[in-house]
Amino acid sequence: MTSSTITDERQTVRLTVAQAVVRFLGRQYTERDGIRRKFFAGCFGIFGHGNVAGLGQALLQSELEMPGELPYHQGRNEQAMVHIAVGYARQKDRLETFAVTASVGPGASNMITGAALATINRIPVLLLPSDIFATRCASPVLQELEVPNGYDVSVNDAFRPVSRFFDRVWRAEQLPAALLGAMRVLTDPADTGTATICLPEDVQAEAYDWPVVLFSERVWRIARPVAEPEVLAEAAQVISSARMPIIVSGGGVTYSDANETLRAFVDATGIPIGETQAGKGSLPFDHPLNLGAIGATGSPAANYFARQADVVIGIGTRYSDFTTASRTIFQNPDVRFVNINVASLDAFKHAGLPVLSDARRALEALTGLLAGYATAAEYQAQAQRRAKTWDDEVVASFHSGYGARTGVLAQAEVLGAVDEVMEPRDVVVCAAGSLPGDLHGMWRTRDRKGYHVEYGYSCMGYEIPGGIGIALAAPDRDVFVTVGDGSYLMMPTELVTAVQEGIKIIVVLLQNHGYASIGSLAESLGVQRFGTKFRYRNPDSGRLDGGILPVDLAANAASLGVKVLKASTLEELKDALAKAKASEFAVLVHVDTDLEYLSPGGDGWWDVPVAEVSDLDFTRAARETYNEFKATQRPYL
Repeated sequence: MTSSTITDERQTVRLTVAQAVVRFLGRQYTERDGIRRKFFAGCFGIFGHGNVAGLGQALLQSELEMPGELPYHQGRNEQAMVHIAVGYARQKDRLETFAVTASVGPGASNMITGAALATINRIPVLLLPSDIFATRCASPVLQELEVPNGYDVSVNDAFRPVSRFFDRVWRAEQLPAALLGAMRVLTDPADTGTATICLPEDVQAEAYDWPVVLFSERVWRIARPVAEPEVLAEAAQVISSARMPIIVSGGGVTYSDANETLRAFVDATGIPIGETQAGKGSLPFDHPLNLGAIGATGSPAANYFARQADVVIGIGTRYSDFTTASRTIFQNPDVRFVNINVASLDAFKHAGLPVLSDARRALEALTGLLAGYATAAEYQAQAQRRAKTWDDEVVASFHSGYGARTGVLAQAEVLGAVDEVMEPRDVVVCAAGSLPGDLHGMWRTRDRKGYHVEYGYSCMGYEIPGGIGIALAAPDRDVFVTVGDGSYLMMPTELVTAVQEGIKIIVVLLQNHGYASIGSLAESLGVQRFGTKFRYRNPDSGRLDGGILPVDLAANAASLGVKVLKASTLEELKDALAKAKASEFAVLVHVDTDLEYLSPGGDGWWDVPVAEVSDLDFTRAARETYNEFKATQRPYL
């Protein structure tokens, strides 16, 4: 639902299409619970021939004539700019975001990965890629994809399957509908993601007489839908019949700002919770009934209760394969699901009872309907004991002394050192490699916005730009970006953006000379650690099993303008982290870690098929293990 100032629609103003886009975006607002916010914090852009004279000119004119309406930010990589917007929007609970523009051709197509990431994670981002000439007067232009069976096709058509909204503005008259359609999706809590509006480079520069009303301030109210009373009553009946219920808390809890409501519900009913990656921080880690992470990278405590649960209450979760341990984690033969979600796609999963509702509103209603119901005291006590046992194991791994014994720090020791220096409201960031699994299972989250792991797409390279977006959204918090060397190598260039903008992030770079996560997975699948170590090609074997490459990532980071601190021991690491915490600017802490060290974990499984036939003994053994787990998968019908 929107509201706007009434203006005479006969009044017009002459602007180019690009100028109209910029003016419109600068005047969009969201409102939830009576709080109004400017929706677009600005526009990130890299300019080329496709957009420099269109959107580039419009952004310059806006900065000169209307400072602050849509500030321009410079990026170094088109994909990374989208990641920055995602990090910002997620930290803002999807109530604010950035627009992102790139030139035609490779600049535009570089954003496709970021578009997929935003849509998969249900994060609103507006992309404005330049496109081929609408008039075709100079076709084929530089960087144009020519398709013999259709002259209206461009690389931008690849955005269609990864965008929640897609349009191409061939004529100026089409722009208002495109802009309003994009805003509808961007502000829809159930159906949001990437909105892509392609702007042909000639159309961007064309002038048109626009209705002045198009540029009135427009407020998009973010709804809190409430389920039908009959559905809530049925949900309460199912829950009250449970002896061993568990809550699966997903990202929808935090996006709804329902954390305190969830706490009240848990305290009243005694139902323990397990957290997904996006739901980490739903409750503080030390809440007595917070069992921690659930699923493939879950804690033994959460997975134990998930296996026996007779009712699973999913709140704001999409039940990814990691959350359900590839549909092996809920083993009670009579298990039933109650799914609270704004998205029908998720509410109907696992043949559950769909409670189509905002998380906060549903929990408020159910708390009242379940008055007098609570799980047994022994059930709650057992949950508390198992949660405490796991936390004790986590703390022990943080202080294992592994580095002192071997000369190379364990990854868990590094996380423990970061945990010690961080304040409760600081944010830990990650996306790919072995770190997300360790963080999901072991991180002791204290604040609802203190944990930010992109695990819908688990995109290598997200960490640094995502951290920049979070720092822009929450300048009062320190942002700790944890990243392995493999993921760092994908996209370190946005360190330059952090330096340019004076954005403080603390990058903790774990150098282990390989891909720890896939290496460990490959070993479990009977592929040894093939192709996962950074090694010279060995002239004797012809394989990549020679010596370690002399890559100096600390020198690389320093060359990009950030302050670099190196650490080899735990004491050096703690000292470096303290210095980084005290700094006003971006700092990278470089620390060597053991590639093959395995942190303590749960007993969850992930379905990654193993070769059905092989001449290798270790592959055949891995297949046998795979078949054992595969037999426990359930359809939940």
